[in-house]
Amino acid sequence: MKPIDPKIVQLFIDKLKEQELYIHLEMTMGAYASHNDQSKHPAATFIKNARIRYIQGSISGNGPYYRVGLKLEEGWTYSEGLTHYEETETERLILAGHDSAGKLIVALQLSRVPF
Repeated sequence: MKPIDPKIVQLFIDKLKEQELYIHLEMTMGAYASHNDQSKHPAATFIKNARIRYIQGSISGNGPYYRVGLKLEEGWTYSEGLTHYEETETERLILAGHDSAGKLIVALQLSRVPF
């Protein structure tokens, strides 16, 4: 994965707009590690292969952390703290946010086919 280039990510967001897509959205603050370290807050969010269609999308931020917001027909979804994108993907958007130790904190993925 490469550090986010907001111009490239915005091109992907625009390319996938107004299409039936599958979303994977995940966030963890240490839920996987809380059984080994009681100081870790066990917060986590996970949604995979839910179908969405967004009518507007954008990336914001000045780095190293970015936010992607997607306006749906009846609401919004967003992901914040994104730091990297997968540069080898051409048909789907894969974004991740890593902490200073390189651990995955947040992921946002959009694709025309299920993950």
